[in-house]
Amino acid sequence: MSQFKNASGKPVLLKMVAAIQENKAYLGEVDGLIGDGDHGMNMNKGFSIFKERYQDSEFSFAEGLDDLGTILLTEIGGSMGPIYGTIFIDAAEAGDELDEITAEDLGEMLKAGLVGLYDIVDAKVGDKTLVDTLAPVVDYLLDKSKVEKEYPAILDKMQEIAADGRDSTKQLMAKFGRSARLGERSIGVLDAGATSCCIILMAMAEGIKEALQ
Repeated sequence: MSQFKNASGKPVLLKMVAAIQENKAYLGEVDGLIGDGDHGMNMNKGFSIFKERYQDSEFSFAEGLDDLGTILLTEIGGSMGPIYGTIFIDAAEAGDELDEITAEDLGEMLKAGLVGLYDIVDAKVGDKTLVDTLAPVVDYLLDKSKVEKEYPAILDKMQEIAADGRDSTKQLMAKFGRSARLGERSIGVLDAGATSCCIILMAMAEGIKEALQ
């Protein structure tokens, strides 16, 4: 089975950064339909600060997640800074001592991030938030990865599940944030957080595929 070394995580983080930067305008458009319209700008700001600050440094996957999360938590406005900051910092802590990160390990890291999110937000699957993207990916990695042994195939499926989670929010009614005030009028539009989470997870999976040894 292919191996993903924690120490090989820098390119993965930079791929995540590039994906957010490339989708800044798109995320703003999605958020603008039922939200404040600043999601792309805020996410791009945080991820770009991380790149500027650490692109010339060496760091592991877990270290990069922790540094990125700290920036988002402490330096970025809006609701998504603390939310993504918590997810990344808690995921980093779960993987900090790992040398190799298996698909199941990745699931445990993302689960730690999800549990951390649950500590600060009451959202659950079906509430039209990034949980609709992240939770199914966590469930898959912790379940099917124990059966499927080919890491690239697991990552391919991870990307598919993230996209399905994102798309599921289009037919949901928002329960949190500004969009919740729209009630049924929020139906028919993707959730911005679920969309950015999909972008991040798809880039993460692609980066890990490229880093497999």
